[in-house]
Amino acid sequence: MRATAPATRFGIGALSERTGVNVETVRYYERIGMLPKPPRTEGGHRVYDDRHVKRLAFIRRCRELGFSLDDIRLLLKLVDGGDYTCAEVKAMTLDHAKTIRRKIADLRRMERVLKEMAAQCDGGDVPECPIVDALSS
Repeated sequence: MRATAPATRFGIGALSERTGVNVETVRYYERIGMLPKPPRTEGGHRVYDDRHVKRLAFIRRCRELGFSLDDIRLLLKLVDGGDYTCAEVKAMTLDHAKTIRRKIADLRRMERVLKEMAAQCDGGDVPECPIVDALSS
């Protein structure tokens, strides 16, 4: 019979380094229940393991892809419950892709408006600036 290796245990600084997530953000995710509270040493220091790394990396990647905290909570609930289907995850992902497409369209419209405002400016030294006037109205 093969013995299982003991879990690697480390502090919050090492967790932050391994995942690229700021220490304060780690604490925040714990406070809001997205990251399980780790056990503590007798001295009160948090002790994390590879499960925390995996979960935090999942949360971080979801945030990078623009998922809201509520969306991530739902994804985690599906995963934690173990009764999720790939179809459910796919549906959430496709809904998120639609949201991103809408945001891209909005950003393109904003870019066009900003370029139009900039085109009205000759870049001179006069105190009136059509860009400032447009932003002020």
